[in-house]
Amino acid sequence: MLAETLAAIRPADPAAIAEARAYQDRLTKPRGSLGALEEVAVRLAGAAGACPPPMPAPAALAIFAADHGVHARGVTPWPQEVTVQMVANFLAGGAVANAFAAQAGVPVTVVDVGVAADLPDAPDLRKHKIGYGTADLSRGPAMTVDQAVRALEAGITVARDLVESGARCLITGDMGIANTTASAALISVFTGKDPAEVTGRGTGIDDETYALKVDVVREALRANDVSTVTTASSGSEALRALAAVGGFEHAAIAGFILGGAAARVPVILDGVIAGAAALVAAALDPAAPDHCVAGHCSAEPGHAAALAHLGLRPLVDLGLRLGEGSGALLAHPMVCAAVRVMHDVATFDSAGVTEKPV
Repeated sequence: MLAETLAAIRPADPAAIAEARAYQDRLTKPRGSLGALEEVAVRLAGAAGACPPPMPAPAALAIFAADHGVHARGVTPWPQEVTVQMVANFLAGGAVANAFAAQAGVPVTVVDVGVAADLPDAPDLRKHKIGYGTADLSRGPAMTVDQAVRALEAGITVARDLVESGARCLITGDMGIANTTASAALISVFTGKDPAEVTGRGTGIDDETYALKVDVVREALRANDVSTVTTASSGSEALRALAAVGGFEHAAIAGFILGGAAARVPVILDGVIAGAAALVAAALDPAAPDHCVAGHCSAEPGHAAALAHLGLRPLVDLGLRLGEGSGALLAHPMVCAAVRVMHDVATFDSAGVTEKPV
């Protein structure tokens, strides 16, 4: 399934991009006056290979949940059982992501790819459990390469199913106590940046715990002997790095991104977890980011590093550090508005409006 998905991904269509840029300049507004929204519309035209691009609605949010063995190192004060408790909260409709999703009219699907407990069946829960949490990445590989591939394919499956059900935009969400530690390790490997530059305070930790967290990320890179993965690296190197220091949800979100790209359905990325996963997706196929929009910039320093490496400009910067898909959900109406302009706004010629002299 992974190979089939990668074979289906196409880079952005340069002809559609050029047509979209030219069309933006003919609309009844000063050229460039919509700033980043114009770039979003052009990006989506290139991804779809059509101008104007299809409306990115309806959308669907998938929250991928998993636990992390590195939690045992004390990198967060939150107990591990919060992961399963928050999954129950999502399914009951009580989380911030649920509130934002309701505001945007987006359905929520929760996907268990590695929660350290057996979850009862629920209508909006998808079970693709790869394991009961990863191993401690600071002592050796977090998962096997086979597990990483299975998690990638779980994400691809969810993306395919949501698209087949009518979704025309996919939104990434995540849940997993200690997942910012794995994110920092992944971002360090895939960008080549020092762990101290890309490790943040997650849900809020004191200075002592933060210093420990940075040390743990360094230990993970040493214990797994992983070097920087670039676009010139092989897919097997990217998979090995993902298995060494990633989480089941990172792998599944990377697959979710690849699945959206293969279907030419845009994917709105959330925060640092999604940013780390997008680096993995880009290493597996450099065209994958052509189909992504960065919903926001997280307060986590690694997120800005990941977005810069991917060449993605975040739509908003609200200082968010929640995850769950919260920032991406807030961005979805903006993405829709950017495309709506291409569909509904008149050109200078059709409206009989005099254009500014060149």
